[in-house]
Amino acid sequence: MAKTRDWKDMKDMSTRLLQERTGEDLDTWNERIKTAGVTDEQQLRAWLTEHGVTGYAQSLLVMERFGYPAFFLASADELIEGQYADRPQLRPIFDAIIDAAAGLGEVVVQTRKTYVSLVTPRRTFARILPTTRQRVDLGLRLEGQPAGGRLLPSKIHETMPLQISLTSLDEVDAEVLGCLQQAYEQNC
Repeated sequence: MAKTRDWKDMKDMSTRLLQERTGEDLDTWNERIKTAGVTDEQQLRAWLTEHGVTGYAQSLLVMERFGYPAFFLASADELIEGQYADRPQLRPIFDAIIDAAAGLGEVVVQTRKTYVSLVTPRRTFARILPTTRQRVDLGLRLEGQPAGGRLLPSKIHETMPLQISLTSLDEVDAEVLGCLQQAYEQNC
């Protein structure tokens, strides 16, 4: 069974990084920001950069100060439901890919507002994106594999050089599952 990770896990990781990199916890940084007199996001980002806070930790503190987007507070299930709310006929494609990924080994299902990443203990090996109301794209991190046949050049993300476009559950066949397994094995 695959473990599911949502934005709460991202917040926890960012909080941990903030503590590790600065030696100060989230509450301490929030107090420092209150007394700094920053009034907008750009000003806060500049101030944090001056104080050595960048990346995920910086984004966390910006959201702490100016508010979290609704998708950040949603559960993994809520995010997935939102992705397929206006295209329920595509949900079985997503479910079939998730079921197959769960059988590959240690996989984390990392949900975001518009897509889901499949992650090995090492790194992301696939992304599932309901691209249109009629199609789900499966982005695959396959190195050294040329585009051809059902494997198309990917537009999903630069780390996913190939993708397979799926419009029905029948298309999630042995070829697709084989490509998913190959991507998993290359990225473990």
